[in-house]
Amino acid sequence: MGASISIIIPTLNEAEAIGRTLDSAAGAGIERIVADGGSADATAAIALARGAAVVTAPRGRASQMNAGACVARGETLLFLHADTLLPPQFGAEVQRTLDLPGVVAGAFSLRIDGSGARLRWVERLANWRSRVLQLPYGDQGFFLRAELFRALGGFPEMPLLEDLEMARRARRRGRITLSPLAALTSARRWESVGILRATLLNQVFLLAYLLGMPPRKIAQWYYREGQGRS
Repeated sequence: MGASISIIIPTLNEAEAIGRTLDSAAGAGIERIVADGGSADATAAIALARGAAVVTAPRGRASQMNAGACVARGETLLFLHADTLLPPQFGAEVQRTLDLPGVVAGAFSLRIDGSGARLRWVERLANWRSRVLQLPYGDQGFFLRAELFRALGGFPEMPLLEDLEMARRARRRGRITLSPLAALTSARRWESVGILRATLLNQVFLLAYLLGMPPRKIAQWYYREGQGRS
């Protein structure tokens, strides 16, 4: 029996996280593909031991996810960050969401693996953006039919914000809906930069992109601020 959902996970030196992520992504009819950008640690070995397929690609989330999608056999594609855990019964929820009238893509609600009121506000802001503006980010798990993904040309080869641009393109074809089920993502990015600073910078980067700043310039700014992780 072929896969109904292919889960594609871009990685770069994710040995600490990839095992738990793959475990959360297991299930009947699920194909798991790790698209690695040249890890120097045990990421690929851990993925293979968990029964996932591993493909290599030039470093960068867009190129890695596109490489994973090229070998995917599922009718539905789910793109997932390496430090994000899917909720139980995610497969049924993905199919239920995509069967809703007018819906072409979806994402899970954001839940951050950390305590404190500030992180709860980050979650509320992200979930509001995803629900109202229909602009989820990759750390929420983004899913759509493989046929639509290919019709849209895959992820644009951008150094940053490829998930935002994919959502904008999909949104032109129909509605992007937010699942009430939450994906649990690591707090490491917010903790390394500072919760308030990371949140403000993310909003500035988003606004800059929507106002037409070239993604390459935003990426230089992003990595200079210490937020980057491929």
